[in-house]
Amino acid sequence: MTGNLRERVVPLQITKDLSIMDVLRAYPQVRPVFIRHGMGCLECMGAMDETIASGARMHGLDLDQLLKDLNEAIKNRDQE
Repeated sequence: MTGNLRERVVPLQITKDLSIMDVLRAYPQVRPVFIRHGMGCLECMGAMDETIASGARMHGLDLDQLLKDLNEAIKNRDQE
C-alpha cells in the first residue's frame, strides 16, 4: 500500500475554509488553477490570511468550480 494511513482513510480535500497561502504551501501544483480562475495576486498580503471562499467571493468566482478544479489538481498529483 502506498501513502500514509490518513490519506487512505480520509481522502485529502481542499475546502472553502482553508487559507489560500496554506493551500499553496501544501500543494504548489494548484498555483496554475488559481491563476486560471483570475486569482493571480497570490503573494499579496490579503492572500496570507484569506480563505478560498473569501478570495472567490472577492473575485466574483464560482466557489464550487474553483474547489472542484483545486481538488482535481491535488488528486492527480500521484498520477503525474
